[in-house]
Amino acid sequence: MPESADDSAVPGASATGDGLARRRRRRWLRGGALGAAVLLLAAGGVGWAVYARLSANITPDEAAARELARYDKERPTALVRGAQNILLIGSDSRAGSGNGKYGRDSGTERSDTTILLHLAADRRSATAVSLPRDLMVRVPACPRPEGGRSEPAFAMFNRAFQLGGSACTIRTVEELTGIRVDHHMVVDFSGFKQMVDAVDGVRVCLREPIDDKAARLKLPAGRVTLDGEQALGYVRARKSLGDGSDTDRMDRQQRFLGALVEKVRSDDVLLNPVKLYPVLDAATSALTTDPELASLRGLYRLVRGLRDIPTEHVQFLTAPREAYVYDSDRDQLVQPEAGELFARLRADRPVEVADTSPETGDKTPDDNSGKSPSATPTYRGSTAAAHTCE
Repeated sequence: MPESADDSAVPGASATGDGLARRRRRRWLRGGALGAAVLLLAAGGVGWAVYARLSANITPDEAAARELARYDKERPTALVRGAQNILLIGSDSRAGSGNGKYGRDSGTERSDTTILLHLAADRRSATAVSLPRDLMVRVPACPRPEGGRSEPAFAMFNRAFQLGGSACTIRTVEELTGIRVDHHMVVDFSGFKQMVDAVDGVRVCLREPIDDKAARLKLPAGRVTLDGEQALGYVRARKSLGDGSDTDRMDRQQRFLGALVEKVRSDDVLLNPVKLYPVLDAATSALTTDPELASLRGLYRLVRGLRDIPTEHVQFLTAPREAYVYDSDRDQLVQPEAGELFARLRADRPVEVADTSPETGDKTPDDNSGKSPSATPTYRGSTAAAHTCE
């Protein structure tokens, strides 16, 4: 079959910023909201026009689908029917409405945050694994934004998105983990902010005041409800928070996402159409997804079982990592711990996390060497039920 005229473009949400302007907000966390929304809409409470508008908000990633189809025989096989793996990509693009204030648009972008979300086949647990952006990995040959294809390279993980967009990132993750990525979602800075604002902010607890000019963040110590702009600064800040490492930043992102899950689950958003619509509007407008998810109905089919997952079974962790042997400013996976984690997710087997928030300390340093082979391994991380403001 002859290729279409745009097949030479970077496959999917890409380093050019094309297709990114329409998404305003990160959103897998609205699983229950989407499920409730479809039920309300189906009951005629809002109407077909609103349903159609919300579905039309989502940008389908057709180019990524074409690229992945070309390599389908090389991709991992899904082992457990019903289990799902979704790759969540936060883009650092400065292109698109509202993103220019965070820096000059150089025409390129990288994956600022990448999370592999595993949904158990029985929908009794969800595990979100952060992949360090400075992790040294093999990046396959991918279509370039300017045309042609890149050569396979050993490079930082976030380079994959810059070279070849979402499809290149997905292929890199699959080769790294052996896990088949069933779906993907991409969101930019503006999308993240608008989703937080749509739920009227998210509360976090700060041990010390923050004054970070680079992150545009000035906050007092104690309980603070962050609006969208503040939340973006909080999850992206490095120099003024923690030890300045990317690992510390990923821990903070995970705690924030847990707080966001708790906010949506505990608030009356899901049962109040007046509050629900702006959340759904922000959530759907935020996304570029694979074509199968690019409708409200498609998203609902994926997340309809998530409403019943207890927050203590929504887990966040970081792939076990350590300083790269040849460059301490880069990362490499810790083995065999990382391999065991990916193998268990691939087989839909359980893992456990131990809280590593600043308030509790690092209880478990990803060392499972003393456990029996049949024991469930424990990794550093937290759950959506872990309160940061007790």
